[in-house]
Amino acid sequence: MAGAFDDSGADLELVGITKRFPGFTAIENLNLTIPAGSFFALLGPSGCGKTTTLRLVAGLETPTAGRILIGGKDVTDSPPHQRPVNTVFQSYALFPHMTVLRNVAFGLSRRGIQDALGRAHEALRLVELDHLAGRRPSQLSGGQQQRVALARAIVNRPALLLLDEPLGALDLKLRRQMQLELKTIQDEVGLTFLHVTHDQEEAMTMADTVAVMNKGRIEQMGAPEELYELPKTSFVANFLGQSNLFTGQVVSSSALSIVVSAAGTTLEVPRERAERHAGTVTIGVRPEKLTLLVEKPAPAAGTNVLGPGIVSDVSFSGVSTQYLVEVPGAGTITVFAQNMVFGPVVNRGSEVWVSWAVGHGFGLGDDQEAELRFTPDDDTQSIATQRRAALEAELEA
Repeated sequence: MAGAFDDSGADLELVGITKRFPGFTAIENLNLTIPAGSFFALLGPSGCGKTTTLRLVAGLETPTAGRILIGGKDVTDSPPHQRPVNTVFQSYALFPHMTVLRNVAFGLSRRGIQDALGRAHEALRLVELDHLAGRRPSQLSGGQQQRVALARAIVNRPALLLLDEPLGALDLKLRRQMQLELKTIQDEVGLTFLHVTHDQEEAMTMADTVAVMNKGRIEQMGAPEELYELPKTSFVANFLGQSNLFTGQVVSSSALSIVVSAAGTTLEVPRERAERHAGTVTIGVRPEKLTLLVEKPAPAAGTNVLGPGIVSDVSFSGVSTQYLVEVPGAGTITVFAQNMVFGPVVNRGSEVWVSWAVGHGFGLGDDQEAELRFTPDDDTQSIATQRRAALEAELEA
């Protein structure tokens, strides 16, 4: 099947891209290279510039400064229809009066491509919908309509496929299914995918490389695992998942680690996992890396301990339970504990300590000052809710 779609993807290169609108700058001096054949996700909150970036690549906006190259060809001034690009939108934008087959073949037919219907059938087989070729969009489910929109884009064999929040209108279970199917299709057809989303789980599930965008700039870029395990800034640490952050002065260091005076005690982090090694440093640790203890542990090499603290909230979410622990000098600490027994391990009001292996911590490259702290917008606040709903849905499945 892949042989019918053997046109390879192309590199996408953005060089010094700036986009200004009256009153504000949406993108500032953006430099980005996406290798051919990769699945690349641009992740960030509403207003960070990710959709503007996609529209610039599609030719729907013109950059104030900079160049856009696809496959080494400068397309900065090329109109949308002359770019080897197709876009899949959240709204699908299917023609309601046409059959599924005619929807997929529409672009080919308009360009006078021979065997447009034959190629449309091949595209529908790729998304496993050829058996519904004679139906109208209104007769399909949301997930099926999304696949038709994808087939319509792929059938044109673009070098670059742009995905603009394509799964946002689907329910949770279908969205997860489509995440896996999109990745499989991308592997089969070999196109370059640029996926724009505010959903951290969606980006990490599908993409080879994720770029976290904030205020028109890329804060950090890399493999999903790298960004999650070793965020470089407080924004990335808090946008891509949740983090417990503690800021203090470095009081000692060695070839292997640094020690920071923070949260009323000293905390250690491996030198290779810290962006800064002197002065004011923020140490972070993910909630699922923490262990909840009901007795004060004996000091042990390679372990950080905070406490005592009081459990202020217990929130069951299916696979895990979230505990909020108030520790004097450290603030509120979030702990995710996998549910190995029935009911919570500790209850609200309990005195506890939290510990984690030194090797699980990370050191950020920016100061954790109040004015620099990440403030979630409506989209990012909903991610935590979606995460809990996802866990509950998995439990019910």
